Amino acid sequence: MALRPVQVNIKAVDSSAVGRFWAEALGWRAYSPGVTTYVGPAGGPVWPDPVAVGIDVVPVPERKTATKNRVHLDLATTSAAHYTELVARVRALGATPADVGQGDVPWTVLADPEGNEFCVLEPRDIYQGTGPIAAVAVDCEDPRAMAGFWGEALDWTVHEVTDDLARLRSAKGNGPYLEFLRTPDVKTVPDRVHLDLLPHPGDDKAAEVARLRTLGATDLDIGQGDVPWTCLIDPEGHEFCVCALH
Repeated sequence: MALRPVQVNIKAVDSSAVGRFWAEALGWRAYSPGVTTYVGPAGGPVWPDPVAVGIDVVPVPERKTATKNRVHLDLATTSAAHYTELVARVRALGATPADVGQGDVPWTVLADPEGNEFCVLEPRDIYQGTGPIAAVAVDCEDPRAMAGFWGEALDWTVHEVTDDLARLRSAKGNGPYLEFLRTPDVKTVPDRVHLDLLPHPGDDKAAEVARLRTLGATDLDIGQGDVPWTCLIDPEGHEFCVCALH
């Protein structure tokens, strides 16, 4: 039994506009099957077996505060020319420079139209073949502990674990990495970006949620009421949801 990340959930005041931004940035399409805007490859979301880790932009009334998100996307590039083109393209779409204390680095740190930080990475061999999203990056205090929890929670393979970084990827060897980066920041507010997980077809959602609790996840009440998904937090307080297959 294991779960799989299927989408990155981003909260936005104008979810349609933010969805369009990410669709254009990634070269994907934006779909509005309900109140949220889903961003994924052409063909739309395919449940219960999505073809990629997509983005689900959820409308909320509150704007982002100045607090840096503890979860962000790293975008992959395949060449120096692609890197230059992608930075220019997302800037034209409404991205703005962001200073998160990165200093002089070879990648570019930006924020989407509602202030959600992301990085455009210079070409790196490890991210060739991931698709447009190189990694979902998560700030944390203890990457080793996060690798332990998330390695058990997911059917993804742990590729690297140090005191400063843990890196996981689908056992199939496709799609983005999930990376945990050691940072000095302390989590103080609910994040506007989190992962949504999904059981495999035939697996029982309630049993999966119970298994996560034994691994150290705890329940989260954000006023969601009676919904088909389950809101949880990992041992360091990162929010995530386990979705239903239907």
